[in-house]
Amino acid sequence: MFECDKFITNGVIKSVPIELQLFIWSAIANMPVPKDYLQVFDLKIENNLQVIHHYSEQPEYNKTYILTVVERPIIAKIYVIDDYFEDENKHIATMLLAEEY
Repeated sequence: MFECDKFITNGVIKSVPIELQLFIWSAIANMPVPKDYLQVFDLKIENNLQVIHHYSEQPEYNKTYILTVVERPIIAKIYVIDDYFEDENKHIATMLLAEEY
Protein backbone atom coordinates (compact mmCIF):
# COMPACT_ATOMS: atom_id res chain seq x y z
CA MET A 1 0.00 0.00 0.00
CA PHE A 2 1.15 3.45 -0.73
CA GLU A 3 0.26 6.74 0.88
CA CYS A 4 -3.47 6.76 0.38
CA ASP A 5 -6.88 7.66 1.71
CA LYS A 6 -8.02 5.12 4.29
CA PHE A 7 -11.58 3.99 4.92
CA ILE A 8 -13.04 1.70 7.56
CA THR A 9 -16.43 0.00 7.32
CA ASN A 10 -19.09 0.28 10.01
CA GLY A 11 -18.52 -3.38 10.92
CA VAL A 12 -14.88 -2.69 11.76
CA ILE A 13 -15.76 0.51 13.63
CA LYS A 14 -18.32 -1.36 15.77
CA SER A 15 -16.36 -4.54 16.50
CA VAL A 16 -12.61 -3.86 16.26
CA PRO A 17 -10.97 -1.75 18.99
CA ILE A 18 -9.21 1.34 17.68
CA GLU A 19 -5.81 0.14 18.90
CA LEU A 20 -6.15 -2.96 16.69
CA GLN A 21 -7.26 -0.85 13.71
CA LEU A 22 -4.17 1.34 14.13
CA PHE A 23 -1.95 -1.71 14.55
CA ILE A 24 -3.23 -3.19 11.27
CA TRP A 25 -2.57 0.05 9.36
CA SER A 26 0.92 0.14 10.89
CA ALA A 27 1.62 -3.51 9.99
CA ILE A 28 0.79 -2.76 6.35
CA ALA A 29 2.88 0.41 6.30
CA ASN A 30 5.89 -1.50 7.62
CA MET A 31 5.71 -4.33 5.07
CA PRO A 32 8.35 -4.70 2.38
CA VAL A 33 7.45 -3.44 -1.09
CA PRO A 34 5.85 -4.62 -3.40
CA LYS A 35 2.60 -5.32 -1.56
CA ASP A 36 -0.44 -7.29 -2.65
CA TYR A 37 -3.66 -5.31 -3.13
CA LEU A 38 -5.31 -7.64 -0.56
CA GLN A 39 -3.97 -7.99 2.97
CA VAL A 40 -5.60 -10.52 5.31
CA PHE A 41 -5.53 -10.43 9.10
CA ASP A 42 -6.78 -13.39 11.15
CA LEU A 43 -7.31 -12.28 14.74
CA LYS A 44 -7.48 -14.94 17.44
CA ILE A 45 -7.28 -15.09 21.22
CA GLU A 46 -4.70 -17.44 22.76
CA ASN A 47 -4.05 -17.44 26.53
CA ASN A 48 -5.87 -14.10 26.81
CA LEU A 49 -3.44 -12.56 24.29
CA GLN A 50 -4.34 -11.08 20.91
CA VAL A 51 -2.72 -13.11 18.13
CA ILE A 52 -2.75 -11.63 14.64
CA HIS A 53 -1.72 -13.64 11.60
CA HIS A 54 -1.10 -11.30 8.66
CA TYR A 55 -0.76 -12.73 5.16
CA SER A 56 -1.08 -12.00 1.47
CA GLU A 57 -0.65 -14.01 -1.73
CA GLN A 58 1.29 -11.99 -4.35
CA PRO A 59 3.99 -11.62 -3.28
CA GLU A 60 3.55 -14.23 -0.57
CA TYR A 61 3.81 -12.74 2.90
CA ASN A 62 3.25 -14.26 6.35
CA LYS A 63 3.83 -12.75 9.74
CA THR A 64 2.32 -13.45 13.15
CA TYR A 65 2.11 -10.91 15.93
CA ILE A 66 1.32 -11.53 19.59
CA LEU A 67 0.02 -8.43 21.34
CA THR A 68 0.18 -8.46 25.12
CA VAL A 69 -1.39 -5.07 25.83
CA VAL A 70 -4.81 -5.25 24.20
CA GLU A 71 -7.69 -4.26 26.44
CA ARG A 72 -10.30 -6.35 24.60
CA PRO A 73 -8.87 -9.17 22.41
CA ILE A 74 -11.23 -10.28 19.63
CA ILE A 75 -11.73 -13.03 17.08
CA ALA A 76 -12.18 -11.74 13.53
CA LYS A 77 -10.96 -11.91 9.96
CA ILE A 78 -10.16 -8.52 8.46
CA TYR A 79 -9.35 -7.61 4.87
CA VAL A 80 -7.59 -4.45 3.77
CA ILE A 81 -8.10 -3.83 0.05
CA ASP A 82 -6.02 -1.33 -1.90
CA ASP A 83 -7.84 0.10 -4.91
CA TYR A 84 -5.79 2.02 -7.45
CA PHE A 85 -7.50 4.59 -9.68
CA GLU A 86 -5.11 5.03 -12.58
CA ASP A 87 -6.85 8.03 -14.14
CA GLU A 88 -6.43 9.92 -10.84
CA ASN A 89 -3.14 8.24 -9.86
CA LYS A 90 -4.71 7.61 -6.46
CA HIS A 91 -4.84 4.70 -3.99
CA ILE A 92 -7.71 4.14 -1.59
CA ALA A 93 -7.44 1.47 1.12
CA THR A 94 -10.52 0.00 2.78
CA MET A 95 -10.51 -2.06 5.99
CA LEU A 96 -13.47 -4.40 6.31
CA LEU A 97 -14.58 -7.55 8.08
CA ALA A 98 -14.47 -10.68 5.92
CA GLU A 99 -18.24 -11.07 6.23
CA GLU A 100 -18.70 -7.57 4.78
CA TYR A 101 -16.92 -8.51 1.55
